[in-house]
Amino acid sequence: MSVKSLGVTCSPGLISHHSSRSTHSSSTMYPRTPDLQTETVTQFLFDNPDFLDSFVIQHVHEDRVRQWSQRKHKGQGHHALTLTNGDLFKDHRSNWKNCVQSKKWRVLQELTKDNTTNKARVFTELAACAAESVNADGHNLYLVDDQNQLFLASKSSKNQRAPTTCVGRIEPRTTLPAYVAYTKESVVSQNLVGDPRFPLGFGVETEKGVSAIAVPLLHGNNTVLGVVELYRNYGNMPFSVEEEEVAEMMLVWADICMEYVEMYNSMMKQRKLNDFLLAVTKSIFQDIVSMDTVIMKIMNYAKKLVIADRASLFLVDTKSRELYARIFDTGRVEEHIPQKEIRFPMDRGVAGHVASTGEVLNIADAYTDSRFNRDVDLQTGYRTKSILCMPIYNRGNIIGVVQMVNKIDGVFTKADEESFETFAIYCGLALHHAKLYDKIRRSEQKYRVAVEVLSYHSQCNDEEYQMVKTMPIPDDIPDILDYDYSPWAIDNDNKPVYVLYMMRDIFNMHSHRNKNEERFDIDDMIRFTLTVRKNYRNVPYHNWAHAFSVAHAMFAVIKTSQHHFTPIESLALYIACLCHDLDHRGKTNAFMVKSAAPLAAIYSTSTMEHHHFNHTVTILQNEGHNIFKHLTSAEYKQILSDIRHCILATDLALFFGNRSRLQDIADKGEFSWENAEHRRLVMANSMTAADLCSMYKPWDLQVQLVDVIMEEFWQQGDEERSQGLTPMPMMDRQKKNELPHLEVGFLVGICLPCYEVMAQILPETKPMVDGAIANLKKWRELAEKEALEKEKENEEPQKPQQTDDNQEKEKEEPVTTTEKPSDDAIVTSEKTLLSAGDGLDDSASDTSFLAAGKPLPDISSDQTSNVSSEKTVLSLHSEESR
Repeated sequence: MSVKSLGVTCSPGLISHHSSRSTHSSSTMYPRTPDLQTETVTQFLFDNPDFLDSFVIQHVHEDRVRQWSQRKHKGQGHHALTLTNGDLFKDHRSNWKNCVQSKKWRVLQELTKDNTTNKARVFTELAACAAESVNADGHNLYLVDDQNQLFLASKSSKNQRAPTTCVGRIEPRTTLPAYVAYTKESVVSQNLVGDPRFPLGFGVETEKGVSAIAVPLLHGNNTVLGVVELYRNYGNMPFSVEEEEVAEMMLVWADICMEYVEMYNSMMKQRKLNDFLLAVTKSIFQDIVSMDTVIMKIMNYAKKLVIADRASLFLVDTKSRELYARIFDTGRVEEHIPQKEIRFPMDRGVAGHVASTGEVLNIADAYTDSRFNRDVDLQTGYRTKSILCMPIYNRGNIIGVVQMVNKIDGVFTKADEESFETFAIYCGLALHHAKLYDKIRRSEQKYRVAVEVLSYHSQCNDEEYQMVKTMPIPDDIPDILDYDYSPWAIDNDNKPVYVLYMMRDIFNMHSHRNKNEERFDIDDMIRFTLTVRKNYRNVPYHNWAHAFSVAHAMFAVIKTSQHHFTPIESLALYIACLCHDLDHRGKTNAFMVKSAAPLAAIYSTSTMEHHHFNHTVTILQNEGHNIFKHLTSAEYKQILSDIRHCILATDLALFFGNRSRLQDIADKGEFSWENAEHRRLVMANSMTAADLCSMYKPWDLQVQLVDVIMEEFWQQGDEERSQGLTPMPMMDRQKKNELPHLEVGFLVGICLPCYEVMAQILPETKPMVDGAIANLKKWRELAEKEALEKEKENEEPQKPQQTDDNQEKEKEEPVTTTEKPSDDAIVTSEKTLLSAGDGLDDSASDTSFLAAGKPLPDISSDQTSNVSSEKTVLSLHSEESR
């Protein structure tokens, strides 16, 4: 039996395809029946589709059906399909035409991956995918707007009306999409003509559409997002219930896709906002030149953030309760040019309302808001439509208001408010730092002016310079190397010449290897010396005369001793002595700390010593004052380091540690001039010895100097007493009668240990020890005399009445005599008892000594002594340091 004999016409492509598959199957499994032909089976299946469905469901595995579907899609490609009615169905597939129902997750993946726009784009792709799945001739997508109306979002036919056209409200008995959106249920219709549920038929007119499937797009909360309308033209097979299920299964992913896309878009929006804020932060904080610059940048970035036409920023004046601005966005090329400042009360206008209440205002129509001031528009001719105004906070206070005018593509949205609220935080920080920068900049300018004024008054003038320049520097000064020499006897006008004489001599020590090498500039030396003299204050002791005497003492050590200091170290020692008390205020470090002086806030330890060194560097940096300009770079760094080390060595906390280490090295016989650390210890101890030079001078000079020293101490004590403080005995003018006891303790506990270790390393400095011992003898005699007088005063009021018997016993008792020990023995005994370096508080911050105006350290309380006066002196400093 042939196909033709049955009167059936089939598609040749289908016959060939099924013939080959059937032949293979019959030849391998069953014997071929002569009367059963391929055409007959094919025609039977066409005539009995229910049998085919039942057979496939009961006997064919799901994987085989999936393979058939994949082979069919692959075989069809992009060619047109010939339907049973002979018409051609043109293939309008979407980007996901190869997706099948069993792989729906791929649709979701591709949509969330490729579509980063709005929901219309996502739903359009899903509608195209659904139309492809059911072989629809066309499709329409309708979305629901805020007014509960349907509008055409996309279409597959070019002859339909343009998208975004409204097709009516959601209500029954109108159109198919309106009915589906109203009932929220899908509908399949074999023929829309005459259906009473939707008498108006399709939502938009189609050319030949007859059969249709309409599926609602529902959100998770059962809200209608839109409707997908699939249709087949006249002459094609109508949609079946199974195809409706396919469309529903495909479009059920709409809600999930939309959520993922919205999540992705939200993340991308936040990322863009973060990138935007990062760019704002970099731009503003890297270039804080002035407040105007920051305001202009804030206005520019604010416009970009919310896509506004213009921007304004007003700052709050809390004192006058006004808003003010002087940077305005005119919309022209020369926008943001600073203009005349304008001010208005905080209770006027939109900006004033926001500044007063902190409320964010989003006004869609400015002319309908009573708070809007129309005068500006009338003056400028600019039409204000929408306004977004937001306060700027810093530390909980409103410091400004940003006002955005006229969003370019509509009105300002809630999303604009949220983004701008985050931006406003950075604006507050930027404005706060800009204000701080302005304050710092003004303070810096004031500081520069002050430095300029002080520099003019603190430097030597031309008259002083010319006067010294005309004075000849002698080639030799008699007796200047004697340790008994009195620098205080030199007239103040001649002291600079003596300084230049000694400085030139030490500079020549540095250049003795090359006589033709210029190592110093005499003009710079003159200016430097005179400026140093000018920067010593007029205080009783720590003045220019003291600096001159210390420099002379160091010069004598350098010239008379067999040392092995390098030329740079020798020069550093001399300059350090000359500058070691620059700008001294006649007050101790402890007083500076207790009085909360600014210097104490800058330098936590060795307050004055650090200040003296920094002042030295400042003088060297003045034009025409750099006496080291002929040194090499390495030598320059080295000499500044040595000067700093030497000046800081006058700190009492450092002195006792340095002396102890040097004494230990010398006692062990390990000292070496080749060791740089050993030389630095000798330099530190030499600074202390020179600083205390008044203590080994002849007795008459010694007494005069002590009176001057004590006057400076007593002035500090008087100031402390005026502030309600109790001065330490050394600073107390009311206890001046204890001076001999203080001097004995100071010589024994401080001066002699310093001089003796000096003499051990440099024997030529033995005159220091001898002079100190001689003065100690004099002070002890005065102390003993004072002690006897005080003892008599205490005994006279309570003199007992002695009986005759007692007087007789006294006469009968033998008289015994005690030999007075020598001065050297007494000194040794006192030194042993005091152990000056052991019981002293190394944490003390004061670096001056009694002879140099600096308080004394304490000794441990368990030491017993026959020299109670020495203990009293040394215990004074512990009270101050505590």
